[in-house]
Amino acid sequence: MYEPIRAKSVHSTMAGTPSDFPHRSREEELDIQLAGHLAALLAVTDELRALAPSADLDLAAERLAEQVARLRSGRTPARATGTGPDSRPAALHERAHTLAGRALVVAASRADTAAAILSAERMDAHTAALADPKELSAAH
Repeated sequence: MYEPIRAKSVHSTMAGTPSDFPHRSREEELDIQLAGHLAALLAVTDELRALAPSADLDLAAERLAEQVARLRSGRTPARATGTGPDSRPAALHERAHTLAGRALVVAASRADTAAAILSAERMDAHTAALADPKELSAAH
């Protein structure tokens, strides 16, 4: 009924078979994920800084950039220079809170204390910003 397979599978899973493509370890994959989440959080932080400059956001951006560079073997992250299409402060704080939460989950799973603490601090800061309507209206 079916024609037998004549070619060797490109998805060889047999033990002891050398592969033709590089594999990353779980730690390397988690580093890549964490760097991506932190870089996205940095971009949103830069957008917030463009709307309403503050020392807190400047410090957060600096610390985020340091963590991304550490995870990317010293390569500095790209930085946002302006605001994006949805530059409402509330929407940016919500997005930043979500990204910080994702980073916290990955940081916890790879036992990266520095990134986990930074992510948790950023979640708290964005929660506070969302709870304070004066801060959001002043930035708009």
